Amino acid sequence: MFRTGEDRPVRQKHLVCLTESERQELELVCRQAKGLMVKRAYILLKADQGWSDAQIQEAYGVGHSTVERIRQRYATSGLNGALNRKPSQRVYRKKIEGEEEAYLIALACSEPPEGRASWTLRLLADKLVELKYVESVSYETVRHVLKKTSSSLGKTKNGASRQSKTPALSARWKKF
Repeated sequence: MFRTGEDRPVRQKHLVCLTESERQELELVCRQAKGLMVKRAYILLKADQGWSDAQIQEAYGVGHSTVERIRQRYATSGLNGALNRKPSQRVYRKKIEGEEEAYLIALACSEPPEGRASWTLRLLADKLVELKYVESVSYETVRHVLKKTSSSLGKTKNGASRQSKTPALSARWKKF
C-alpha cells in the first residue's frame, strides 16, 4: 500500500489489518471513551480502511509521525498497545523518605527561625540541607512531602491543622 508524499509515493512500513472483533472493539472505544484513546482508535480504523497517512493527518489533525507510531505500535504490540500509553520505564528516587521525612515534619512543627512568623517551604528546604539530612532538596519536594502528611507548617504545636468552626447543619428559624 502506498501513501502519497509531496513529491513521490512512499511505501508504508506497517500495515494495519484489523480482525472483525478488533474493529468492533475500536468502534466501541470511539463511542464510549474520551481523549487520545478515541483519536488513536479512529486512526487505526481509517488505516485499516486503506486511508493514506496524509488523509488521516488531515482528517484528525495529527502529525505524520503520530500516524506512523500508532501503526508501528499496532504491528508490534497489538491493539491494546496501540490504544494505551506505554508506562514510563524511568525510576524516580525520592529525595525525602523515611527518616528524612520525619525530620522535616518535626522541623515544620518546631518554632520558626528568629525574625520569622512561620516556616516557609524554602526555609525548610535550606534548613534540611544545612543540618545535612539531605544533600540537596527543592522547596517543591518539601511541599509534596508536607502535603502528603497534612502538615500545617508549624501553626500549632502538634502539627495538626487548626479546626475551623463548622456552621450548624440546620438553619435557625426566627419566630415572627
